Amino acid sequence: MGEPLIGGRVHGQRLRHLVVETSERLSAHASTIILAVIAAVLSWTIAGGLINDHYPFFAPIAAVIALNASGGERGARALQLLAGVFIGILCGEAAVFFTAFDTMAMAVAMSLAMMVAVAVGAERIVIGQAASSAILTTIFVTGSNPGPGRLVDALIGAGVALLFSQLLFPARLVALLRRIEEDALNEMARMLDAVGHSLEQDGDDANEQMVNRLGDLSRPMAELSRARESSMSTVRLSTLRWGDTEPVMDEDEIIERLILLGESCLFLARTTTSMGDEERRELAPIVCDMAAVLAILADDLSSRQAREQAVEQALTAARGYGAASPDDDPVTQATHLAVEMVASDIMVFAGIRFEDVEDVLQGEMEDPTIPSPQGEPWLPWLSWRPHWRLRWGRPGRSFKRR
Repeated sequence: MGEPLIGGRVHGQRLRHLVVETSERLSAHASTIILAVIAAVLSWTIAGGLINDHYPFFAPIAAVIALNASGGERGARALQLLAGVFIGILCGEAAVFFTAFDTMAMAVAMSLAMMVAVAVGAERIVIGQAASSAILTTIFVTGSNPGPGRLVDALIGAGVALLFSQLLFPARLVALLRRIEEDALNEMARMLDAVGHSLEQDGDDANEQMVNRLGDLSRPMAELSRARESSMSTVRLSTLRWGDTEPVMDEDEIIERLILLGESCLFLARTTTSMGDEERRELAPIVCDMAAVLAILADDLSSRQAREQAVEQALTAARGYGAASPDDDPVTQATHLAVEMVASDIMVFAGIRFEDVEDVLQGEMEDPTIPSPQGEPWLPWLSWRPHWRLRWGRPGRSFKRR
C-alpha cells in the first residue's frame, strides 16, 4: 500500500505544478491575447466599412501578427509586417497579372516575394509575411478587392496595432525586464542546486552531469543581454516613453549586475570540477545555500525584505566557508575566490554599494544599507508606481541540502 500512496502523491504534485505553470503562462499572455482579439475585430470592422462588398482579411491578420511580439518590439514589428505585406501583395498582383490564376501563380508569387524580401535584407518575419501575403493575394483574387484595397486593409491593421501598442496599451518595460531577471535568477538557482548535490557524489558521472548542467544557463544569460540591448532602443523609438526613462535606466543597471552574478555562478561551478572528493563534500552545502539565496531573490524582486534575507544568508555561507589559505592549492584558492565573488555579486545586485561590499564581506560593516527596489511604473509615461503587487501561485522552490 505504501508504494501506490507515494506514487499517487508524486503524480499529484506533478499535476499541481503543471496546473500552476499553465496558469502562469496564461496569465502572462492574457493581455496580449485580449488585445489581439480586440485589435483584429476593430481592424476588420474599420476596413469593412471603408470598402464595401469585400473581405478585409489582411486587416486583422496585420493587427494580430504586429501585436504578437514582446511588448517592447510591437512598434517595430508592425512596421516590419507592413513591409512584408506590401512586398507580398505587389508580387501576388504581378504574378496574377502575368500568369493564369492557378497553382503556378501562387508558386511564382511566393517565390518572387521571398526573393525580394531576401534581396532587401529583410528579417525572417518579413520574409515569411511577404510569402503568406503573396499566397493570400493569389488565392482570394476578386475584382471587388484589387491590390490597392488589400494595401489599405494592411495599413488599417498595422495602424490599429500601432495605436494599441504605442498609445493606448504601451508595454510596461520594467515589468517585462523583471520577468526576464526572475527567469535568469531561477535558472542560476537550479544550476547551483544541481551542482551542489552533484558535489555530494563521487565519480566521473557526477562531474559529467555537472558540466552538462552548465549549458542550461546560456539561454537566460542570452535573454538578459538581448533585453539590455533592446530596452534602450525601445525607449528611443517610442516618444511616449521619454516622459520617464529613469525606471528603465535603473533596470538596465540591474541587468548588468545580474549578468556579472551569472558569470560568478559559472566560475564557481567550473572550479568545483577539479576538486578532490573531500573538498567537494565540504563545498556542497555552501553551493546549495547560494542556490537558496538566488531563489529568495527570484521569488520577489520588488521586496526589500527578500534582498536583506538574501544578503544575510549569502554572507553566512561565504563566511562559513572561510578565506583561502596561502598553503592551499590553486584550485582550492580559486574556489574560495569564486564563493566570495558570488556573495559579493549577490550583495551588489541587492543594492549594496560596490565600494562597501568588501567591508561587509569582511565583517567591518555590520549593517549595510539595502535600498528599497523601485516600483514598476504603471504606465511608461507616468512616474506613479503602485505599492501593491499581484502575485499568482507558483510551485514552491526549495533548495536545501538533502
